[in-house]
Amino acid sequence: MSVYEGQHVYGMHGMHVVHDGPRDAPPLVLIHGSGASGSSWGPVVPALASRYHVIRIDLPGHGQSPPAQSYDVPEQAASLAAALDELGLRPVTVVGHSSGGYIATALAERRPDLVGSLALISSGPSPDALLPQPAFLRALMNPPLGPLLWKVRSDAMLRRGVTAVCNRPVDVPDALVAEVRGIGYRTFRTVLRQNTAYIAERNVPARLTALDVPVLVIFGAADPRWDPTSAHHYDTVPHARVEQLPGVGHFPMLEAPEATSELLLRFAATDR
Repeated sequence: MSVYEGQHVYGMHGMHVVHDGPRDAPPLVLIHGSGASGSSWGPVVPALASRYHVIRIDLPGHGQSPPAQSYDVPEQAASLAAALDELGLRPVTVVGHSSGGYIATALAERRPDLVGSLALISSGPSPDALLPQPAFLRALMNPPLGPLLWKVRSDAMLRRGVTAVCNRPVDVPDALVAEVRGIGYRTFRTVLRQNTAYIAERNVPARLTALDVPVLVIFGAADPRWDPTSAHHYDTVPHARVEQLPGVGHFPMLEAPEATSELLLRFAATDR
């Protein structure tokens, strides 16, 4: 089959899907975190698409995907599984950033036949690993100011929302800024609540331990959202490798795209 020239975009099962790279290459699925979109992967896509069929997913209510009736993590994983079934892709390497790692984990729990390997980037292992958030984000995300600020968010505020959890200077992709603007305040709050419920019910290392799948965990050693030392909670997971990136915050793919791409390429090649 031919190489995709540019990006082919379409929606399936309530999610917007973007393809990069050769269609006949091994599939690599990228899942963004809460309040983001598939555009958050932009800086790492060229390197990944040179060897893989890269599939970027906008989760329901994010980016160019419409809202959903439920943002329960297993239900979002079920929608993702249906989309992958329609694409006829299996097994896939699934990469999740932040809470996207929970969707990836839930997909492997629900449909182990679809997932050949898992990579989690900046995915907090349990609720107690969450650090006090920057004052700007607390105001933006919580009542009483949150709903008011949400309505008047400027591009500068949206960029600040991303950079507030970065440790290095980053260029926030314009497409990400545009797509973040479309996320509703109530949707965002609901997504955060459902993500917390998922990892409170059972922490991520325990969930991964129950799965027979290779795992790569990437953490920024200066992540201001999740305690960076909590990355070592994943050391207990069989078939897991933990990598920490010095000086990097919560967005390794924006802050250190070359190092992040290299880790993902090496992992995907080894664990196919």
